[in-house]
Amino acid sequence: MILRPFARPMLAAWYVGQGVDAVRHPGEHAAGARAGADLLSSTVEQVPRLTDKQLTLLVRAHGGATVVAGLLLALGKAPRTSALALAALTVPLAVVDQPFTSAKGRGSGSEPGGPSRSERTSRFLRDLGGIGAALIAAADTEGRPGVQWRVARARKDLQLSQHLRDAGRSVERSVEDAAHGTGRRTRRAVKDARRTARLETYAAKERARAAKDTARHAARKARKAVPAVH
Repeated sequence: MILRPFARPMLAAWYVGQGVDAVRHPGEHAAGARAGADLLSSTVEQVPRLTDKQLTLLVRAHGGATVVAGLLLALGKAPRTSALALAALTVPLAVVDQPFTSAKGRGSGSEPGGPSRSERTSRFLRDLGGIGAALIAAADTEGRPGVQWRVARARKDLQLSQHLRDAGRSVERSVEDAAHGTGRRTRRAVKDARRTARLETYAAKERARAAKDTARHAARKARKAVPAVH
């Protein structure tokens, strides 16, 4: 596909930009991530509340991973794996930006001083679009057969080989039956030919014997007739 070398860098540009901004300015991203982290810690008791320093390090690590995956996708290095990684890295952003609950779990209101619900909705939809685009890129096989096609093709090849094997066995049985039938007919024809030859030989002998008897009888008559002439 001629558009693939251009589409991948264009798709990766947004992820790389977001990742670089998170590494260079983690404070802005940490403020938005605080709501999601507090929501997670309040919902799951086993998850402790992160400090501001821990949250900043987490934001920078997330941004760095996003930059690496985006660059790999832009350069076409392991594009399906890198696109899948970008989709997974965008999921936490969608959780943080989701407009359905607040950090304290009171419904859909916004935090004081934080982004409004409309802004969170816009970011949430943007994150969903990024996840979907990354998943589409991860499903791109570059024209090569996918796993589903390979499984279906292998199943068809197996069925075809079974049909061919059954057909081969049927042909073998037919050939064997024909050979047996031909052998029986050949043996019968040989027997008939031998019988006919014996009958013809016997008839020839009988005709020869009859001719000999006729010749003898004629010779006797001739000898008897000679004195009578004198």
